[in-house]
Amino acid sequence: MRRTAVGVGSLALAAVLLPSTGAAAAAGDPTPSPSPTPSATVSAVPLPSDTNVRTFSYGAHPRQRIDVWWHNTGERHPAVFIIHGGWWSGGDKKSTASISQSYAQLGYTVISINYRLSGDAPWPAQRSDALNAIATMRRHAETFNMDPDRYVVLGFSAGGHIATAVGTYGDGLPGLRGVAGISPVVSPLTAYSDGDADGDAYQRKLRKATVALAGGCVPTQCPKIWSSMEVAFHASAGDAPMLTVHSDNEFVPPYQSELLKQTLDEVGVKMTIRTVPGVQHSSLLYREPGVAEGVQSWIASRLAK
Repeated sequence: MRRTAVGVGSLALAAVLLPSTGAAAAAGDPTPSPSPTPSATVSAVPLPSDTNVRTFSYGAHPRQRIDVWWHNTGERHPAVFIIHGGWWSGGDKKSTASISQSYAQLGYTVISINYRLSGDAPWPAQRSDALNAIATMRRHAETFNMDPDRYVVLGFSAGGHIATAVGTYGDGLPGLRGVAGISPVVSPLTAYSDGDADGDAYQRKLRKATVALAGGCVPTQCPKIWSSMEVAFHASAGDAPMLTVHSDNEFVPPYQSELLKQTLDEVGVKMTIRTVPGVQHSSLLYREPGVAEGVQSWIASRLAK
């Protein structure tokens, strides 16, 4: 298995593979900011022999990079897009390396996405980057032996917010079969409210992070931006089914997902919410007994032909 860095033309740049510039390659990815989501170590379990792993560009910004795990042989493989967490202000695709590898071992094409952080650009840049990465991979699906019409998006914490926002973008994306979120912040407005003076340290930190995502303005100052950030406000009948998982006492509580489920129910889109005892969040929650297996089973059911 070899890892190199080359560039993929984004929708805005080109429709063919392009080499990345020396400046972009030298820039690399910024150091992840502190987060309750720990970095993950790649599993020692070997990958299938036909697996390739490389880093590509889908845009000009240093954060617009994806790690792609793909298989040369067999029929075109369905895909899993993974979006890391980190308060929208930090984190890196490297933190989900072991999770990416686990899905590659199951035979999927896996795309782990870096995106512009809130310090680089305010919302909706993060959703736009995820949409761009997905569209770029679908354009180059043949190169990666990927089925462009069978993919899911899996996001963690702030990445779960981006993933679910992708899930309610427009009236559904072509080929999107499902969205899964682990501790997803599907309601920044709720997080802002919960993080007032009565909130715990993580809730207060999340409140500050939502304000930074909105470009520094609170809901009363820029209601249109906060409305754009609120996933449930954009639900429609064409959206893909969703699965979310929360700890019942974590700082991103299950009732955020319950608000989204109410709206999706109204438009006829199925959403499943699973709660697990305890306070674990994001990838720590994913590693609780049975959680990863349950998510993998749900994804398999969504990607079945």
